[in-house]
Amino acid sequence: MTTKSKSSVPGDKASSSLLLSSPPFQRLITKEGRCAFRVPLSSSGSWSKSLHRAWLLALQDLWGLLVNLRWRWTLLAFCSSFVAHWLFFACLWYLLAHLNGDLDVQDHDAPPQGHVVCVKYITSFSAAFSFSLETQLTIGYGTMFPSGDCPSAIALLAVQMLLGLMLEVFITGAFVAKLSRPQKQAGAIQFSPQAVVGQHLGQTCLMIRATNLLKRPLVDVKLSAVLYECEGQALHQTSLDFYLDHLGQKACPLFIFPLTFYHPLDPQSPLYPALCEGSATNFELVVFLSALQEGTGDSCQKRTSYLRQEIKLNHCFAPAFRIDSRGRYTVSTQHLRC
Repeated sequence: MTTKSKSSVPGDKASSSLLLSSPPFQRLITKEGRCAFRVPLSSSGSWSKSLHRAWLLALQDLWGLLVNLRWRWTLLAFCSSFVAHWLFFACLWYLLAHLNGDLDVQDHDAPPQGHVVCVKYITSFSAAFSFSLETQLTIGYGTMFPSGDCPSAIALLAVQMLLGLMLEVFITGAFVAKLSRPQKQAGAIQFSPQAVVGQHLGQTCLMIRATNLLKRPLVDVKLSAVLYECEGQALHQTSLDFYLDHLGQKACPLFIFPLTFYHPLDPQSPLYPALCEGSATNFELVVFLSALQEGTGDSCQKRTSYLRQEIKLNHCFAPAFRIDSRGRYTVSTQHLRC
């Protein structure tokens, strides 16, 4: 919902008719900031080749894949990786006991003369799995233990511990990285669902509002945009600059309340032909807000996009602040009003 402004934008009638008649345009970036563009993994169109290519790409960036997974899949990967590790080495311990002849020994406390039991009391696969689990978790109940006179058991024990430590470090690092991702802070930034075109300080401007929903402030806030124009089979990219009130192109030092960013729609603006002259070119305006977290100094970025029909002409934003009965500032998250 919006409120009318007294000012007018050149070519308003032509632009309004184009907004109603223009065909739907496929987004490159969703409103939540996710990429909606998909590149085919195989030019041949074969499903098996595409799947094989997807697996190769996933293995090349295994860390990024694990960090970007949803929490339920991360927990599943955590559990399955450790269970698979225990099962794999349980098979190796059972194979070692079989090759060494330990499975045929009736009493491991009194083995035949000349026979060295590599790991005492591994007489079945379940016992081998139990020993693998105890070894990895360093439980050490004391019943099963490797013999110092069996070099194969010592070597296998060292390999399991080394690989187990590497797995623990990898999984723990992924958990820490997921918990400290800057995207979590960026998720608290809310853009106005629509951009507006109206008057600001006597100049026709495109206006976009952003709100920080958390109490933790952000610093060094900058907003930029890229205009994607589709002309036939070509996709052109043009950068747009936004300024914040009288700060100009300088970064906003503190982001604790709603900010309205402005882009002047003068003849030098790439958006001027589309919005003010009634051009029928399809376009998508992708907006990038970059900021730093005050506590850690980590950078975060929030994205969104606006299609032609999501830019309202001759409208303005509702006031972002109001003062309650106690004289305190309250922030409104409703970007637009009637």
